[in-house]
Amino acid sequence: MQDFIQNDELCFRNINMNVPLNYEQITEGSLTIFAREVVHKSNINKESPWLVYLQGGPGFAAPRPEANSGWLRVALKYYRVLLLDQRGTGASSAISHQTLAAKSPQQQAEYLTHFRADNIVRDAEQLRQYLDIDQWALLGQSFGGFCALHYLSFYPHSLSRVFMTGGIPSLTATADEVYQATYKRVADKNKAFFKRFAGAQQQCNAIAEYIINNKVYLPNEQLFTVEQFQTWGITLGGTGGDLAMYYALESAFVEVEGQQVLSYTFLNTC
Repeated sequence: MQDFIQNDELCFRNINMNVPLNYEQITEGSLTIFAREVVHKSNINKESPWLVYLQGGPGFAAPRPEANSGWLRVALKYYRVLLLDQRGTGASSAISHQTLAAKSPQQQAEYLTHFRADNIVRDAEQLRQYLDIDQWALLGQSFGGFCALHYLSFYPHSLSRVFMTGGIPSLTATADEVYQATYKRVADKNKAFFKRFAGAQQQCNAIAEYIINNKVYLPNEQLFTVEQFQTWGITLGGTGGDLAMYYALESAFVEVEGQQVLSYTFLNTC
């Protein structure tokens, strides 16, 4: 492993490790798994316990902290924090249109079956053994919470404790029932957004109409659809997400040769 990199308060160290693509058939190839150890500089020489952060998503890389703030500030008082890029994200053999381009649709589908929670947990276990850690704690956010539950089910003796901020399945309700319970909250979020920001509804309608009448491609060359535009609403679930969406809508269109078209700046946020 490399030496620590330091800023004003935090110390960082990058960790890279190879793991099998398919743990059932280890001859099928390997992936690179990346994680970043973070420790407060006051604890750099202490034998603090470890806490692994499992990001929500799926498909999102671990945070890239710039300051000692938020939940990390609290965690670093007690732990060495490991920010794990789950396989297929960030620097862990990232999945994108570029990395999948050489595979047929069937090959892509088969390849992606190896990027589920079970293998994410196996990767974490490999990393724990690689670092020679007897036990560590988990913090699972959203999808990371589902990964944490899988970890508890299959490797409970590897864990000292588990914290979860979402991603906890119901013991009685079906998945459909759980999602139905969220519909009203989603509708309420949309209603509050359009009430707060004058003109936002009209702008969204204009964007949807433009997408219907034109072939629009995102910067990653993916065809942009109205349905995909609607998924942008996930931003309303985060702190300050409504304001960020409003600012993006302000610059949604740009004039090109006398015609209004969706701007690159806007498409890059979707």
